[in-house]
Amino acid sequence: MDKVVAVLGTFDSKGAEYAFLKDRLETEGVHTLTVDAGVLGDPPFVPDISAGEVAEAGGSSLAALRASGDRGAAMAAMARGAASIVAQLAGEDRIDGIISMGGGGGTSIAAAAMQALPVGFPKLLVSTLASGDVRDIVGVKDVTIMPAVVDIAGINRISARILANAAGAIAGMVKAAPLATREERPLIAATMFGVTTPCVNRAREELERAGYEVLVFHATGAGGRTMEELIRGGYIAGVLDITTTELADELVGGVLSAGPERLEAAGAIGIPQVVSAGALDMVNFGAADTVPAKFSDRKLYRHNPLVTLMRTTPEENAELGRILAGKLGKAKGPTVFLWPQKGVSLLDTEGKPFHDPAADAAFIDALKANLPHNVRLIELDCDINDEAFAIEAARLLVEVLRARQGDEPR
Repeated sequence: MDKVVAVLGTFDSKGAEYAFLKDRLETEGVHTLTVDAGVLGDPPFVPDISAGEVAEAGGSSLAALRASGDRGAAMAAMARGAASIVAQLAGEDRIDGIISMGGGGGTSIAAAAMQALPVGFPKLLVSTLASGDVRDIVGVKDVTIMPAVVDIAGINRISARILANAAGAIAGMVKAAPLATREERPLIAATMFGVTTPCVNRAREELERAGYEVLVFHATGAGGRTMEELIRGGYIAGVLDITTTELADELVGGVLSAGPERLEAAGAIGIPQVVSAGALDMVNFGAADTVPAKFSDRKLYRHNPLVTLMRTTPEENAELGRILAGKLGKAKGPTVFLWPQKGVSLLDTEGKPFHDPAADAAFIDALKANLPHNVRLIELDCDINDEAFAIEAARLLVEVLRARQGDEPR
């Protein structure tokens, strides 16, 4: 079957560039479906879906957006409309992938549209913003971003090569052979950090042996947000939330926060979860010279040239204990908190840089004082990366999963 790529963009200001991209895609052997999100003028070619249709899908009209003179409002409306339209096109199997390009405005529209599409659906964005902080562009989806290198302003020897590469890339994505289907197993979401890797890898082996498929999320902010989104989407049967370090960054001001709603989706939906305090001994920053001056007297550890870790204090750990107790206490499903008495990370064991029994005690004492009866608390005489801890975490999750009707693996 012929493949179709949606070409989304502001054709009024970048018509020649989109015409070139459309031609390159057709040269690569894929069909195109063009979606115009421009507001200020008419495109140089007739799109398959007009800017007026996009504006209406965004809750406005093209005439009103032009008359208002408010660029921000226009971009927001076109972003809403583009997201609605491409989601409908994908849902109707009318497109197999999407490509876009632009500067700030074009990127914002494309990002909204691509974030409305499911994980695994091919998405490619050529952007002048690709070398900066792209977390708002990617969101929690698999958006592939290609640096534009030069501005999207005319076809020259650099832009032509970049756009030709982009066309080849999205064409390759949509024409890739489908994966062989296999028996579906219930999905488990697990969280991992470098300092909790031995635990999560060993627990994953146990869960897979028990008949589950495990999705491991790197607890770097984006990882936690992505996991929470998939949980809310109904993809996940159970959660092994070993590594809750993103909560420390949210509290203290580190760079890897997953936002204030982290550790809430599983409880709200009521799916089983086994939770621990993995890497709550640390807050994350970039290179050493990026650590805020107010933390200059704190215990710091240079994890690598690009990552500096800061030990959490007893006061911060006590607050984290209260935060976790509050979040877990709202859970509608079976919830277990598993506490490793001899350390919550590779750096928190005896003799290691972040070993601080007083800070750990502050956490568990606060957790116990505030933990409701609906949460089962289990303490183990080992550190979080001990094999016994990993095996017990996996066993407990399997236990609560199988106790629920219909959750036993096929």
